Amino acid sequence: MKKLSRRSFSGIAAKGILGTTLLSNMPLAKAFTTKPINKKLGIALVGLGSYSEHQLAPSLLETEHCYLAGIVTGTKEKEGIWKEKYNLSKKNIYNYDNFDAIAKNDNIDIVYVALPNSMHVDFCIRAAKAGKHVICEKPMAVSVKECDAIINACKENNVKLGVGYRMQSDSYTNEVKKYVKEKTFGDVLFVSSDAGYVSSGNPDQWRLNKALSGGGALMNMGVYAIQTSIYGTGQNPISVSAQEFSTRPDYFKDTDETITAQFKFANGAVAHMMTSHNANGNRLKCHCSNGWFELDPAHSYGPISGRTSNGNTLEFPFKRQQALQMDDFAKHVLLGTKNIAPGEMGKRDIIIVEAIYKSIAEGGKEQTLSLGDLGIVS
Repeated sequence: MKKLSRRSFSGIAAKGILGTTLLSNMPLAKAFTTKPINKKLGIALVGLGSYSEHQLAPSLLETEHCYLAGIVTGTKEKEGIWKEKYNLSKKNIYNYDNFDAIAKNDNIDIVYVALPNSMHVDFCIRAAKAGKHVICEKPMAVSVKECDAIINACKENNVKLGVGYRMQSDSYTNEVKKYVKEKTFGDVLFVSSDAGYVSSGNPDQWRLNKALSGGGALMNMGVYAIQTSIYGTGQNPISVSAQEFSTRPDYFKDTDETITAQFKFANGAVAHMMTSHNANGNRLKCHCSNGWFELDPAHSYGPISGRTSNGNTLEFPFKRQQALQMDDFAKHVLLGTKNIAPGEMGKRDIIIVEAIYKSIAEGGKEQTLSLGDLGIVS
């Protein structure tokens, strides 16, 4: 795949395309209840696009265990705007060229890479080499090979790695996982998941540029549908077959518009997913041997809504998913708590993405998956 340089990306964007805290020897559960977290970790956002501006930065005003300490941007004008808005120190502001100097900055503990997909591997590896813990926005990378490179770099430099799967920290998601694990409605037999929206008005956006995105709807919203298919059954699929549809080829010239896929699971369960950049979809429904449960909407920033066949409505207090996500990762770094969205989860999803694209290329042929428990966090 053709790679774009940082200089090329900055040009496109200008056109509108765009310290671990040690625990004592007491048991872990006791440590959590008796030892307060007395440090907040500094996060630097790499890439100040819409997601950083409207979701990550505002969420960092609500986090308990981390805060916005720095930024990395290729747009000079944004430096002053963000510095004033978030009261950032000038020494914590970097651009894409001097980014590596972040290694000497003790104010930065975590680097959150929120750049176009094809740029994830470069900056995640550079952050790891700088000795900073890494959060990589989803999808983790544009290939399994790049996922491996990120995972290896973090291991070699002894830093933590998380993927920006905000839904893994959401209360509704965890309630679904509980239903599946406890078989509240019996065995899950069939899962249906839709994730999509209608893209219009900007055919030059980076998500429709394959060199930057690595793919279309599947690499964007499709990752949510893959995730819900998995936590909706509680296991990884053993095979997948897929189909692609296009109704606006004049607009979606370089990337996939709409994809459907079918998964099979070792216990006999099946799942169907739809993802699109030209159709709205925001739902998960699990049909079980003794009833059903659903989230609709299922993938939004919130509020989420859920129902069950016994007449119950799922209701949890609204909290920014990104704030919960970043706090979960900060606690993982500070206290060694469970990493609920590790790099292996991101890699697994890209293995599935590649299998879906291969199935489409082979006329919908079923692709065998040998994932074991890769990326399953219980």
